[in-house]
Amino acid sequence: MILLWVVAVSALAVAVLAWVRTRRLAQRLDQLLQMYWELKYQHGELRRDLQQLTGEPHQSAPAAGGGQRPGPERPAVSGVERPTPPKDAFVPLASLKR
Repeated sequence: MILLWVVAVSALAVAVLAWVRTRRLAQRLDQLLQMYWELKYQHGELRRDLQQLTGEPHQSAPAAGGGQRPGPERPAVSGVERPTPPKDAFVPLASLKR
């Protein structure tokens, strides 16, 4: 009879420890996913900024005629270049959950 209680209590303890570990891993996974999407967003922004600084066209945009940069068709106002509006927006999935 005592052996049965020892087995039941140890099984309960193992189940509680497994549940706690699973909760920690789920929180860590959520944290890693959020960090991944933020890093991906920052990478896209840095790539866009680098392309604007180097004058390279956007990879998915056509090479001729569709640019938003000041040129002969669109001169800069008072010698200062206007920032181009973003062509697409990225929203991290973690911000949609809240």
